[in-house]
Amino acid sequence: MSGLDWLIARPVAHRGLHNAAAGVIENTPSAFAAAVAAGYAIECDLQISADGEAMVHHDDALGRLTDGQGRLDATTAADLKRVSYRATADRMITLGELCDLVADRVALVIELKSRFDGDLRLVTRAAHVLTTYRGRAALMSFDPAPMAALRQIAPALPRGIVAERRYRHHERDHLSRRTKRALAYFAHALRTRPQFIAYSVKDLPAMAPLAARKLLGIPLLTWTVRTPQDRACAARFADQMIFEGFRP
Repeated sequence: MSGLDWLIARPVAHRGLHNAAAGVIENTPSAFAAAVAAGYAIECDLQISADGEAMVHHDDALGRLTDGQGRLDATTAADLKRVSYRATADRMITLGELCDLVADRVALVIELKSRFDGDLRLVTRAAHVLTTYRGRAALMSFDPAPMAALRQIAPALPRGIVAERRYRHHERDHLSRRTKRALAYFAHALRTRPQFIAYSVKDLPAMAPLAARKLLGIPLLTWTVRTPQDRACAARFADQMIFEGFRP
């Protein structure tokens, strides 16, 4: 865990400290400013734009939280920055703008979204931005390929694997059972050499992440902690939680 104590020092606000009822939407400047003000680390998501920019957004398409429609990877960064979030004045920002906003006041734990299609543009752009950022930031992904690439592109940047036991989310429906099993048991570890793990709280305790934590000293984050039961599980099995819907 040497050198990564900051990664688990504070609870991590899932997609920022957001509250839709109060007009603070996930992955927006308002949510990030609220997390900074409260002293929480920030977890957020990146998608690639049509022109190769790293955009802070969870979904790969517009529409769930924003006006408009269409895939982010088919839309330029300039056009994405003009898209309105519903019921808020916030606009989508780039990773570079996020770094400027946070300015190392809290740590960033950044998930690279992936279609598991071998596209490495996002990790390449994120690495380029973060190698000039003088703050605490780590990259992670469900997909081993970007993390293996990050190990070569920017080995000094902390890298992690996001994992779960059953891979229930529709984003990963296209993966085979064999692939999901390999991911759950970190079969990629020799390629990726993850320096931390972010594992589903619903799947703890689990052999692979707990062995990595206990035997190898790899920091274990757990997501997404929302209930008292989740919180008790996180306290027992993980080093830190990625939380949502309350303030620790």
